[in-house]
Amino acid sequence: MPTLSLTPANTLPADAARAALAGRVWRPELGGPSVVVLRGDDLVDISSAFATMRDLCESKDPAAALAAAKGERVGSLAEILANTPAEGRDTSKPWLLTPVDLQAVKAAGVTFAISMLERVIEEKARGNPAAAAAIRTEIGKLIGDDLSKLKPGSAEAMRLKEVLIAQNAWSQYLEVGIGPDAEIFTKGQPLSAVGTGADAGLHPTSTWNNPEPEIVLIVASDGRIVGASLGNDVNLRDVEGRSALLLGKAKDNNAAATIGPFIRFFDAGFSLDHVRKTTVTLTVEGEDGFKLEGSSSIAKISRDPADLAAQMLNPHHHYPDGAALYLGTMFAPIQDRDAPGGGFTHKYGDVVTIAAPELGALINRMRRTDECEPWRFGASHLMRSLAKRGLL
Repeated sequence: MPTLSLTPANTLPADAARAALAGRVWRPELGGPSVVVLRGDDLVDISSAFATMRDLCESKDPAAALAAAKGERVGSLAEILANTPAEGRDTSKPWLLTPVDLQAVKAAGVTFAISMLERVIEEKARGNPAAAAAIRTEIGKLIGDDLSKLKPGSAEAMRLKEVLIAQNAWSQYLEVGIGPDAEIFTKGQPLSAVGTGADAGLHPTSTWNNPEPEIVLIVASDGRIVGASLGNDVNLRDVEGRSALLLGKAKDNNAAATIGPFIRFFDAGFSLDHVRKTTVTLTVEGEDGFKLEGSSSIAKISRDPADLAAQMLNPHHHYPDGAALYLGTMFAPIQDRDAPGGGFTHKYGDVVTIAAPELGALINRMRRTDECEPWRFGASHLMRSLAKRGLL
């Protein structure tokens, strides 16, 4: 059986010693969360300077502010990580949370050519994985499987659109994949995301689903992209495949948004250009001995991350507490897990690891949404906790 064990070695970026890393820790003795910075081997509470992660992200230079902030040691990273997995946690000791708090949790869909084709297949299969292989072949013959050089909204993309319409092969997913407007949707509410070590949720009505390994941009309220993290935009393929209007049911469920382990803020050693070149890896290990591996290179994204952030937050659409934006994934697993032609779907107990050298690793175990820890701590609870501690 795969174990969910968190250590600094399997959690931190390769260059953690020079990275500006901030997170959040639940402090049971205080009855609430604290913003922390990684300093050496320890996590240091800097809530006296930044009561929320939102406040840190809104500062003029978050990386510099993080370096200058004074605080108190909460404990060693190793101790806190060891107590973070939901199973076996000692609730009298601190554990790591998702690093975001008041930010809106948004996601961009259909941003890679390969995942775009899989969305078209989902739509045409009407949620039936058995029909997907034949449809995949049919679609591939018509438009190919390499659209990475096609710029969305370009004249070439519009000509392809006309050809597909003429052949009755157009899809709403192709519209957002190669059209001028990106798909930006709400993945979850502020404070609803879970972090590394947490159980991640699968709605029990779904029989065809998959992880979506992604980079998550951290965007301030004025549109500045200030850092990045890792995320799993858990997807119910059969639900969304039945109708795109079921996107909310397919995406926004208890514990179905994971972000972590830390936010890495941009500084002289890490920037948006590094994000543009990052490869995100995925490993799924099942209790049945099944193992799936894959990767998603941001270099192959069809829309630039800065464009996606600008389509989300702009003069027409404001987020006063900023936003965490999933960038989308090129990796849609199609490897058969059980019956031939049945494709991939999760089983309860799967351990999912999403990793990148610059951002570390986000590790979660898949559970039923109604068996994951209920979301009980919202914005009102956070405000009361901070007020009680004299931080507001």
